[in-house]
Amino acid sequence: MAKSQDKFTIWQSIAYYLILGGAKLIGYLPYWVLYHLLAPFIYWVLYRLLRYRRGVVRGNLAAAFPEKSFEERLEIERKFYHHLSEVFVDVLDMTSMTPEELKRRMRVTNMEQTDSEIGSKNWIAALAHFGEWEYFSVYSIDHPYHNIGVYHPLSSKVMDRFMLYIRRRFGMEVAPMNSLARPVVKNLKAGEQMALGLIADQRPRWAESDKVWRTFLNQPSLFFGGIGNYAKRFGMMVYTLDIEKIKPSHYECRFVQLYDGVEDVSDTEIMDRYVVQIEEMIRRRPELWLWSHRRWKHKPPVINN
Repeated sequence: MAKSQDKFTIWQSIAYYLILGGAKLIGYLPYWVLYHLLAPFIYWVLYRLLRYRRGVVRGNLAAAFPEKSFEERLEIERKFYHHLSEVFVDVLDMTSMTPEELKRRMRVTNMEQTDSEIGSKNWIAALAHFGEWEYFSVYSIDHPYHNIGVYHPLSSKVMDRFMLYIRRRFGMEVAPMNSLARPVVKNLKAGEQMALGLIADQRPRWAESDKVWRTFLNQPSLFFGGIGNYAKRFGMMVYTLDIEKIKPSHYECRFVQLYDGVEDVSDTEIMDRYVVQIEEMIRRRPELWLWSHRRWKHKPPVINN
């Protein structure tokens, strides 16, 4: 059982089941109610009423796109909040979504080719907070081998347990980032095929030792260095997802291979390929990235010679 679920109080249990039950009821509403009524209402609350992290979003966009005018960045900002509102609805909808419906929502265009390339190898899915990242659970539906989703536990035990419920619904195991090595080594010793899902564009916690600096969207940015380290150490292939949003809650994506598990490259080169691919995707559809995250909170250390 995840640590975040230990010592749940009676009030936390009540809150959890109220949230889960309410989310399930909302998930049974028709599509047009969810995405043409509820999502626009959430947008109005977040953007107009609460002004949720508008300063963070505006500052991030200005840092990432200094070449764009204020009006151009404002248009991206508004589109982002519309998308974020739809992502909130997606999460609620996933509590009652069937596997068949999830496969319709996230269509992988080169699944057969990717399956052929992977074969019986272990591999890493290096994902990003782009599009609807929770929909990656779709991979577990037709690939019942060991799928491990890596996550940072939330500070709220109630919301952490809620998100764990969603991520486990379609057969994915979840593992906290700070104890990732344990399930990886366990599966390697057991000889079980493994897919490791990492949302690797988020800022790692400052205390984490496995982190690297890269230039990303014009900013010095910290990344979790485990992608290259795990890939090289355990001979794991690395893919990312190139995602296009078709309409609210509907996406098409394709796997892009970053490392074949045997190529003679450094772990830093694998990370560089990931950063280039993710930045290209963000520049193509900037409104689909999570701009409300305080991505550039930390600055690289100054070395005095």
